[in-house]
Amino acid sequence: MKNKASTVGRVLLGLIFFVFGLNGFLHFLPQPPMSGPPAAFAGALFATGYMFPLIKGTEVAASILLLSNRFVPLALTLLAPVVVNIFAFHLFLAPSGLVLPIICVALEVFLAWSYRSAFRPMLQAKTAPDAAAAEARVAEAHV
Repeated sequence: MKNKASTVGRVLLGLIFFVFGLNGFLHFLPQPPMSGPPAAFAGALFATGYMFPLIKGTEVAASILLLSNRFVPLALTLLAPVVVNIFAFHLFLAPSGLVLPIICVALEVFLAWSYRSAFRPMLQAKTAPDAAAAEARVAEAHV
């Protein structure tokens, strides 16, 4: 049952980011007009010339990884700051659209917990570099 829930969560999160990521490039979903602080924030991101394509490109790439069931922990890691920012944007600037960000946060947390064994090495307070890799670097330096 837990494996099925993880699969459903992975596919659902992947579909959400695939659709909304592609919409950032193809504009097939109507966007409600924004004003005030939400419009100022979105306008500032758009004015950079690179931020929206970077965010939407990351969403599409990570969603493809989720949907293909490849490198899922990497996809979750890439999406984590995007999910946090979407949630914060809606929490502080546009609370009327908070339902989908809450769903995304819940799916992200659930999937991170489901794949926690893949994240465990990243969360160690002290680690040492891989000995074989360090030896290879030293050997290359002497050549």
